[in-house]
Amino acid sequence: MNDWHIHKIAVEKDHIHMLLQINPKDSIARVVNILKGGTSRVIRAEHPELQEFLWGDSLWADGYFAETVGTTNEATIRKYIQNQS
Repeated sequence: MNDWHIHKIAVEKDHIHMLLQINPKDSIARVVNILKGGTSRVIRAEHPELQEFLWGDSLWADGYFAETVGTTNEATIRKYIQNQS
């Protein structure tokens, strides 16, 4: 079990913004891999019709952007995510 907390999320048509608190011992790359893999399995199981629209086996794009709150003020990140919807 992980100790991660989603504090803010905005789901867009082609991407997701998320303010996620993770344990410092967890690498960001590993967390993103687990989130993408897990959500991909759930979405594919619930919506098998999406398979015809995918390029290969990937539901999510390979890339991601991550920023630490230590670099950017948390209130600024929350406001940015809120304004995405």
